[in-house]
Amino acid sequence: MSMERRPIDTSAETDRPVTELGDFLRSRRDRITPGEAGVSSYGRRRVPGLRREELAQLAGVSVTYLTRLEQGQSQNASDAITDALARALQLDADERAHLHALAHPVPRKRPRVSSEPEVARPGAEQLLHSMGDVPAVILGRFNDILAWNRAGHLLLAGHLERDAPTRVDDRPNQLRLLFLDEHTRDLYADWTEEAAHAVASLRYVAGQFADDRRLAELVGELSMNSIAFARLWAEHDVRLCTSGTKRFRHPEVGSLDLRYEVLHLPEGNGQRLLTHTAAPGSASAAALRLLLSTS
Repeated sequence: MSMERRPIDTSAETDRPVTELGDFLRSRRDRITPGEAGVSSYGRRRVPGLRREELAQLAGVSVTYLTRLEQGQSQNASDAITDALARALQLDADERAHLHALAHPVPRKRPRVSSEPEVARPGAEQLLHSMGDVPAVILGRFNDILAWNRAGHLLLAGHLERDAPTRVDDRPNQLRLLFLDEHTRDLYADWTEEAAHAVASLRYVAGQFADDRRLAELVGELSMNSIAFARLWAEHDVRLCTSGTKRFRHPEVGSLDLRYEVLHLPEGNGQRLLTHTAAPGSASAAALRLLLSTS
């Protein structure tokens, strides 16, 4: 896969330090055309997206201020300015929330992230194991698998040891498995879509925990070892994935179409419970029962 990115119009943007906020704003500017934004375009353009001065005009801010914001020289933009930029860029709800998180790098109410290894809350793990035949896992903020029940293990990673999540130093990570493990890649019938959703979801979480060095380590590792991840990360797509359908090609029971739900745990530490269910009476429900009865 190519890692080339759309060329940037350098006529108004030179000597730009890289910041998460700046990269995100530029990626959204590249994505929206002047026509979509209601901007009259004259003459030859080097890129189809918005120029910085055009976004500044649409949002009602000065080019100087927008430049400082993108280069990280202006911290904690007001909610009014952030909302104006979001409207001008026609961001959806997830992108808007991500922009606010990046524009306020020191969250006002969230406690500082602990440097200790993540541990699933006992009550959440008890709920996980009480779910019986519902495949479920508890994910950490950067997709470490903190715990899984028997059904979750058999569905998602039967080739790994059952106690793998308890080994803090090398516990499985959902993103590492998705991009670097051939068994997991083969498990998803729509791997390309699954990969895009996973990276977009990580982008969303990253905006809330940008000060955690483990994020940088994970992104660096995956970018070095997976061209696909590097390309998707560079696109800056953002999505809070909470529900949908996953299509599996399980090596033991074949095709399964399962509904997933992501339940965010109330502590606000980024941990969530991921569950999978099959429609009653469906072929997928029968395949799931077979998996659990024969393993």
